[in-house]
Amino acid sequence: MSEDIKQPVSVEELLENMREELDETHPAEEGGRRSRKRGRSARHVAMDVLAHRDHSRLELEEKLTKKLSNKIEDGEISAEDIACLLDELTEDGLLDEARYAESFVNGRVRKGQGPVRIRRDLNQKGLPRHLLQQAFDAADVNWRQRASEVRRKKFGNEAPQDYKERARQARFLQYRGFSSEQIQSALGESYAD
Repeated sequence: MSEDIKQPVSVEELLENMREELDETHPAEEGGRRSRKRGRSARHVAMDVLAHRDHSRLELEEKLTKKLSNKIEDGEISAEDIACLLDELTEDGLLDEARYAESFVNGRVRKGQGPVRIRRDLNQKGLPRHLLQQAFDAADVNWRQRASEVRRKKFGNEAPQDYKERARQARFLQYRGFSSEQIQSALGESYAD
């Protein structure tokens, strides 16, 4: 098999390979790359952050900027160095926004959140719209059915009997991020009523 073809590997294996590569690098490489000390430090911080869970590029950039603020203030690392590191992590498959978006959507669906809230939260993470749509398509969720399941888990099998209870359950589902149509379906109302 050709070495040019990348085989899928776990994040843990990728992190270990990257750590080994860092240990073997020379203090300064040709082509203007950062010194081993600067690159290793920032890269290790990034890999430690990514070892816990996937992140969007924006999230990781914010965390690195915060964690490396002393080195940035001292001039040891620049914003360009962080951008370059993020590009390297993306090329190495350690930073994958599509994987992050899919994981995020699936996790939020399991927690009982609806599409409105999930989409809003993903937008705040700085992900491109096409990745959001791909993640929602991959999740393949029947949102009306999911809203009904979330309502039943919280309030039981019986439909609300009076206006006050119906309004309380509707507010709960709205907070969870379901649309009006999905909420009405979950509450046992026909959309035509």
